[in-house]
Amino acid sequence: MKNQSNRSRRNFLKASAILPAAAVATFSPRSQAAETSESPASEALPKRKLGANGPEVTMLNLGGMMSAHSPQYLDLAWNMGIRYFDTADCYIKGKSEKNVAAWLKRYPQRRKDLFLVTKDHPKDGPEQLLEMVDRRLEACGTDYIDLFFIHGLGKGYGADSQDWAKSSKLKDVFDQLKASGKVKYCGFSCHDARLVDYLNSAAEGGFVDAIMLKYNPFHQKGGDFDRALDACHEAGIGLISMKEMKPFAKAPKKHPTLDEVGLTTHQSLLHAVWSDPRIASICSSMDNVMQLEENVQAARLYKGALPGAQCEALQQVAMRMPVPMCPGCPGCEQWAHRTDYAFQDISRYLTYYEQDGRLEAGDFYKELNTVQKYADVDLSAIREDCQFKVDYPEIARRADQYFA
Repeated sequence: MKNQSNRSRRNFLKASAILPAAAVATFSPRSQAAETSESPASEALPKRKLGANGPEVTMLNLGGMMSAHSPQYLDLAWNMGIRYFDTADCYIKGKSEKNVAAWLKRYPQRRKDLFLVTKDHPKDGPEQLLEMVDRRLEACGTDYIDLFFIHGLGKGYGADSQDWAKSSKLKDVFDQLKASGKVKYCGFSCHDARLVDYLNSAAEGGFVDAIMLKYNPFHQKGGDFDRALDACHEAGIGLISMKEMKPFAKAPKKHPTLDEVGLTTHQSLLHAVWSDPRIASICSSMDNVMQLEENVQAARLYKGALPGAQCEALQQVAMRMPVPMCPGCPGCEQWAHRTDYAFQDISRYLTYYEQDGRLEAGDFYKELNTVQKYADVDLSAIREDCQFKVDYPEIARRADQYFA
């Protein structure tokens, strides 16, 4: 734990130390008149329509979990052209929403141009959202939320949660939230092992406005995941990508094939995601200013689908990454339906802990209802069936060592 705590502190200091002087000056003490003045801002990043009935949103949006997250960091992202901020009740133990509130208090005139997303956990049923929304409004310092998500919809919400997105109960809750004027759009985020089933449920229900989902740009065309994306898109549901960068955190910055199109490895990955016209925006928790600048540049450089040679090179990079988290593949999807052992959740929590320095990953692990002795599951078989050969036996061993 001590090593992880030190790592988290180092990440914060590294991110904060490279904040440009202009960003720091924006939030330094000064007169009341100066505080409400606008600082120079870049033109908004390119936008895409979020679903059939949603607004235009910037193709890149700022996640809310990184240690650099602060009013200054939000201001820097805004001035670089990002007009979409993502947060949640639990991010940075509630500090993420408070940072949004502090930033909005300084710049209330920007609220009309900001697309603000937050989330909560109605574990006792969808109706909880009706009272949760007021706490989220207060925490974010606003009188309306652009998009309100059920956070991480999955089996942790109960066996019937797979049917929520096509139930009259959730539809009624969403209708009430929107009729109140407190929320403009409603949906859920999902990285559950049975993601495809949750997507298909939402497509069948037809009332969910948007879904933020774990996305793999190398998914099988015409496969179950691809067909589920089609069904949601045809139902008018806005789709937002997340977790696409996790397997590439340790990827080499440069690659000769990617150099041909003038992109870094990470920029190429963003372009591969944007190459899917069904994806409206990418949620990225950019840990420092260098990542922020690199991703913003990628959005401004995007003119069309990433060429096939570059996509193939990118996939080869992914195959060689020593990652504790599968980007998503048919093999792992099939195993998720064959076992209650939460191997995908555990690999995600291990990634949070080792890669991001998030100490709360241990709490997430202990809350899993399906945690059991991994000796009861053939993890070697799951590894062999995984397209990316994620070492699930080793992941289970390390998770047990860290968290049990």
